[in-house]
Amino acid sequence: MKTIAIVGGSKGIGAALVELLKDSCELLVFSRTEIQTNEHIKHFQLDVLKDALPDTPRLDGLVYCPGSINLKPLNRLKIDDFQEDFNINVLGAIRVIQHFEKALLTAGGSVVLFSTVATQLGMPFHASIAVSKAGVEGLAKSLAAEYAAKIRFNVIAPTVTNTALAARLLRNDKQQEAMRQRHPLKTYLEAEEVAQFAKYLLSDHARAISGQVFPIDAGITTLKT
Repeated sequence: MKTIAIVGGSKGIGAALVELLKDSCELLVFSRTEIQTNEHIKHFQLDVLKDALPDTPRLDGLVYCPGSINLKPLNRLKIDDFQEDFNINVLGAIRVIQHFEKALLTAGGSVVLFSTVATQLGMPFHASIAVSKAGVEGLAKSLAAEYAAKIRFNVIAPTVTNTALAARLLRNDKQQEAMRQRHPLKTYLEAEEVAQFAKYLLSDHARAISGQVFPIDAGITTLKT
């Protein structure tokens, strides 16, 4: 049975991934809020940016789910906003990857990180989050080369996903319909759809895939209809 660490496993995509893997993998779940556990889930209630992380001898997969949606015009963004988004999205991932490097090397593990369609599609008010997530993509590509044939690194870049993080973008039926109409496929994402792709990237079926950024975008970055 594989051992998978999921950072940010109490909400959204992370929680959906825990649900998908809870009966087939040993899970180490990190979050600041409690979750329901079973015999295969070990939960660590902590902040990965500053708290001590546990050790494990072997780690087959690592998924870093924390993110932010800090949508403001540039003249309302402070340097602290950029720093906070960078800390959450990039430095947190780096700290976790560094801590579990040996365990991932032992298993020949797979790391899955998250970006956004806003790194490919210029979107107003997304400066801070786009900067941070572009950093995530650069990190994954660099580490995929550095650890080639030892650890795989890939990134999923979703469009708007129906999670608590995006709740203010999908507050009512009118906003939800408008969001669907913005996308060529006339839909946005549910957390389980994204989690299913993360599950695939963690699996042996994806053993030849590394250094890639995968948009799950309902066509918004590539299609004009």
